[in-house]
Amino acid sequence: MATRTTAHGAAGDDEVAEAAGPTLRHRHGHAGKGAGEAANGGASPEDASVEQVFADKAVPSWREQLTLRALVVSALLAVMFSVIVMKLNLTTGIIPSLNVSAGLLGFFFVRLWTNAFERMGLVGHPFTRQENTVIQTCVVSAYGIAFSGGFGSYLFGMSDTIAKQATEANDPWNIKEPHLGWMIGFLFLVSFIGIFALVPMRKIMIVDYKLTYPSGTATAYLINGFHTPEGAKLAKKQVKILGRYFMVSFFWGFFQWFFSGGDDCGFKNFPTLGLEAYKNRFYFDFSPTYIGVGMICPHIVNVSVMLGGIISWGIMWPLIGKKKGSWYPASLPESSLHGLQAYRVFISIALILGDGLYNFVKVLIRTIAGFISMVHKNSKAMLPVSDNGSPTAEAMSFDDERRTELFLKDQIPMAVAYGGYAVVASISIGTLPQIFPQLKWYYILVAYVVAPVLAFCNAYGSGLTDWSLASTYGKLAIFVFGAWAGLANGGVLVGLAACGVMMSIVSTASDLMQDFKTGYLTLASPKSMFISQVIGTSMGCVISPCVFWLFYKAFSDIGISGSEYPAPYAIVYRNMAILGVDGFNTLPKNCLTLCYIFFAAAIAINLIRDLTPHKFSRFIPLPMAMAIPFYIGSYFAIDMFLGSFILFVWEKVNKAKADAFGPAVASGLICGDGIWTLPQSILALAKVNPPICMKFLTRGDNVKVDKFLGG
Repeated sequence: MATRTTAHGAAGDDEVAEAAGPTLRHRHGHAGKGAGEAANGGASPEDASVEQVFADKAVPSWREQLTLRALVVSALLAVMFSVIVMKLNLTTGIIPSLNVSAGLLGFFFVRLWTNAFERMGLVGHPFTRQENTVIQTCVVSAYGIAFSGGFGSYLFGMSDTIAKQATEANDPWNIKEPHLGWMIGFLFLVSFIGIFALVPMRKIMIVDYKLTYPSGTATAYLINGFHTPEGAKLAKKQVKILGRYFMVSFFWGFFQWFFSGGDDCGFKNFPTLGLEAYKNRFYFDFSPTYIGVGMICPHIVNVSVMLGGIISWGIMWPLIGKKKGSWYPASLPESSLHGLQAYRVFISIALILGDGLYNFVKVLIRTIAGFISMVHKNSKAMLPVSDNGSPTAEAMSFDDERRTELFLKDQIPMAVAYGGYAVVASISIGTLPQIFPQLKWYYILVAYVVAPVLAFCNAYGSGLTDWSLASTYGKLAIFVFGAWAGLANGGVLVGLAACGVMMSIVSTASDLMQDFKTGYLTLASPKSMFISQVIGTSMGCVISPCVFWLFYKAFSDIGISGSEYPAPYAIVYRNMAILGVDGFNTLPKNCLTLCYIFFAAAIAINLIRDLTPHKFSRFIPLPMAMAIPFYIGSYFAIDMFLGSFILFVWEKVNKAKADAFGPAVASGLICGDGIWTLPQSILALAKVNPPICMKFLTRGDNVKVDKFLGG
């Protein structure tokens, strides 16, 4: 790979920059815009000969790729990352790509396993990039359930905790309390069907149409890089950095815990910008997690989140608050959805829907145009591979020939794909109404008839742009199926459950295609990829509900606005379902007008971004990112902005090292703080409370407290 140097080329920087290629590509590969450029960076002469580097290494069979150590390591990492994603889900809903840290830790743990066996005089199988790919696929599919399972959105949105805040449609027919048993059963019923949906299309999408799948491509470069001498050397340094910041973050969380012995106590409620700013949720909460998230997310995302916080909590909500008694009754509490809270929630929803609708239409148009272009192109020229899998007369590089040969070698029988889809769909149609009596069997049948088409559109669009619109398809299901059922027939619950069905199918199918692309580029067998996806999904269907249940039982205020775990998207998704069945009749004065304005603004901003040259459009904010703090506040936005600023300065001082070690530092901060949540939850379940409450008061309140205590 091309060597990268910086203006401050300290000794060893060139070596770091050269080995950092895979990590750098992967870090930006999930960012959507620009991801294609990152993945296409593989077209350089050095990258084109990657398989010649591994030419002397035998490719293990698909059974040899599925090792015991790979599954054990996958299970450990699945638990770890499920906890982290669950915490992110229940705090802000912002989930960065954790594939770099999953890849690094998978590589590290297997190396640790191998070295331990060698010290005991036992010789095991060599650690191959194919086995590494299996681990990556298994872990990502497992912790992906923590997101697509809806624990911070549609699933938790069914609960009584969220329904009480929504004030509408909070009757028993539209509520289902979380319980470990039905959540595990529900996930097993809806999470596997997407795996079978697009298996027959893998050759067309990966080999014939050569779709990029930037995240899958970037992951492959990461894994291929680990298994070269230079990449292995860099990976060891990255793991050491990750471990160092993991420990710092973990013990910082432990230290903070001692001062959080009461409501609004501790460093998380430190009024760093003053008490007035604190009341408007502007403060730095000393969260290593979101500093790390800010280092991983692109700078424009962090700036957009910060801008959204300033517009909402800095300007809009204080101004609307002054209209109390005019726009909404003055007697209502701040949390009522007939008062100020309605503006926060529904304007946020308007931005999300405007952004989602625009990108849905854009990706759909690109998908259709790209598909037509591919068909037209292939009708004029021979496909790269003929129907029987043998190369055609068209010239192929050594890499492409080698990868295509092995990719088509281990076929997944069509009977497995079609039969699996039919069996799982039949079981779901018969069983899901037992979990949700409001969800009639014919709703599910319609969803499963439509789902493969939507899954193909999403997977094809993801292959072109790296944008998965699974949550957008889920929101469409909320409105369609909720309105079909009607409020009196449990339409809110129907909409949320249908969202789960659709989102799981579309998301899983797209993820599988990304995994197939990774396997294609690392010579991993499609069979091993398919099986590891099934195993990882099975792990996730058990691990994620258990992790959520731990949070749910340990923290009594989970899902409450203003708490440590407000689950902001749960109330958003529930209110979308209410809108779908009940309309806009209950909104306070001028709320609907503001929603229309922000919905149109989201579309207009996206349109301007797409029509403006890149050198200008990269400075235009993202409406979806701006919407996040509208409801929950700006405290995490300050953390993310600080993380982004740290990385920006680091890149200016030494870009090579920032590119190589920035993701490792960020991952360490996220993982350490996330894993601290486990012992914190156990302490809460054991009724062990922090010994100190550190709280900040105004001078006047402090005088009153002193007088009271002195009296």
